[in-house]
Amino acid sequence: MPTGVAIRDPRQQLFDAAERILLRTGPSALTSRAVTAEAGCAKGVLHRHFADFDAFLAELVLDRIRRLADLDGALHEAAGTGTVAGNLTEALTDLFDAVAIAVVGLVITRDELRARLRAAGSSGIPLMTEASAMLTGYLAAERDLGRIAADADVDLLAATLLGAAHLLFADREAGPPDAAAVRRTVATVVAGAVR
Repeated sequence: MPTGVAIRDPRQQLFDAAERILLRTGPSALTSRAVTAEAGCAKGVLHRHFADFDAFLAELVLDRIRRLADLDGALHEAAGTGTVAGNLTEALTDLFDAVAIAVVGLVITRDELRARLRAAGSSGIPLMTEASAMLTGYLAAERDLGRIAADADVDLLAATLLGAAHLLFADREAGPPDAAAVRRTVATVVAGAVR
């Protein structure tokens, strides 16, 4: 490994390398050595920017959580337009890309990572908890617009949508479900609440 060579945005380079490993071989293959080798840098680069490997993983997940802000904004802007099921289908498809599925697996399998994420303010299953809040906010906005029943339990609807969609997308071997399957699942979950 060459030394003294400046690395442009090393944190992002390391995050990108970790995501490639997650996609290629899953959470169990994610080690500091694997990440730095994939990034093409010395192991010391990771430790220069993060206290330890779990701190790196926590930042990786928090970065993914921060990316939800764009999706959240787009979903809220969609309130009152199109169909509720269509908006939710699009949001869930965007949410559950291959990296997000792998990140959820990573969070579930690493106790220390979950502890650090909880210390950073995330609860439940980090990333999924924030995604559930995003869906709840959207459903509440649609309820306020009269497109969802006034007595609908939007927290329960959001959790049900999230769980059902996660099950559809979670099979890494089969690849993502087709749009019709996602649309059918969403329509079934919200059928009793949509007006």
